[in-house]
Amino acid sequence: MGLVTLKEILAGAREGHYAVGGFNFNNYEDAQGIVDGAVEKNSPVILMASAGAIKYMGLKQLAGMVKGMAAAVDIPICLHMDHATDHAMIKEGIREGFTSVMIDASTHPYEENIAQSKAIAEFAAIYGCSVEAELGKLGGREEDIVVDEASALFTNPDDVVRFVEETKIDALAVAIGTAHGFYKSEPKLDFPRLEKIASLTSCPLVLHGGTGVPVEDFKKCIQLGMSKINVGTELKATFSRTLRESVAKNPESEFDPRKYAGPVKAACAQVVKDKIDIFGSAGKAWKC
Repeated sequence: MGLVTLKEILAGAREGHYAVGGFNFNNYEDAQGIVDGAVEKNSPVILMASAGAIKYMGLKQLAGMVKGMAAAVDIPICLHMDHATDHAMIKEGIREGFTSVMIDASTHPYEENIAQSKAIAEFAAIYGCSVEAELGKLGGREEDIVVDEASALFTNPDDVVRFVEETKIDALAVAIGTAHGFYKSEPKLDFPRLEKIASLTSCPLVLHGGTGVPVEDFKKCIQLGMSKINVGTELKATFSRTLRESVAKNPESEFDPRKYAGPVKAACAQVVKDKIDIFGSAGKAWKC
């Protein structure tokens, strides 16, 4: 099928009361596992590369790999640059074929956030690429971006309309109580805040920090208007755990790396399938 934009892949999600999963990957095995899981569920899917993953794999190599994966299957796949702050890297990614980018200027004051998000959206529009931006700050760590939990700020609904209208973004990440990484205790999500934000804009809303959120909270977020849900830490943990188990099970005389890394694909695919069932996007590939 080839790659599609974030705008295309999220079209109809809010009205259909489902969300599309955005899954972070760091190499071939977890990326292919994400695709395999989505294909089995006939679901649209968003493959997300962080700045760290891009530095590790190489931007051209990463983009080329995912383009090949998308061309080989019949489901819509979006290649998304996650939590990017480097404008030069964002623009290079757009030129190399990323179909969505996230400009994360959320640590800057409101006016600067608007200015940076707008500038990237204007550049991306030239290439037909979608743009996600963030309003408010999430706690935890995302690659080079660290926000102390005590200083994490929820999205102010009063800031939403102007932000979306001036930046012309295609998706808005909102802070309602989730955080990046593993939670120290069960997160307390601000559902009234989410409901208010959704009533103010038709722009697709994005939930970051999806690892560890209770199933019922996911479902309530989706019913209230969340269209994209990000999952990263759970896949990292699954990858590492599966690889360690695979090495432990194989004899020292085994030298075929596929015997060690191969099981990672199936393990990551299972994580994705489980999330797709929760998010309600199974069988929705045709909607994009």
